[in-house]
Amino acid sequence: MQLSRHLLRAKDLADGRYFEPLTVAELARAAGLSPAHFSREFRRAFGESPHRYLLTRRLERAAALLRNTDRPVTEICFSVGLTSLGSFTTSFRRVYGVTPLAYRASFPPARRHIRVPDCVARAYGRPKNRTFREVEA
Repeated sequence: MQLSRHLLRAKDLADGRYFEPLTVAELARAAGLSPAHFSREFRRAFGESPHRYLLTRRLERAAALLRNTDRPVTEICFSVGLTSLGSFTTSFRRVYGVTPLAYRASFPPARRHIRVPDCVARAYGRPKNRTFREVEA
């Protein structure tokens, strides 16, 4: 029972910080276990290795970004915590059956999701140049 809570802590870390360069050793540290023991227990509890779980989270997020944004594939690859475009494409094809570009092409362009004029979307999408102490009027 106690071990499960520790494993959930590591799983939550992977879910919340998938975009960071997390290692199995860091996840094991969060669970308070040695990396080898952590990997065995994680696989037994969740049915896949910690590395595979983290890769799956990253690919799921990449797929969502491909469907809903016009960001370049390379930028998406790096923003979800992966460091190699080639490995990203290979892993994505293995999981989704198509390359990231083909996956994106099977959905309507992200521009069609926006139901307001482009100029308005750009204006509201810009960060406000405010300082910490300013009060909104």
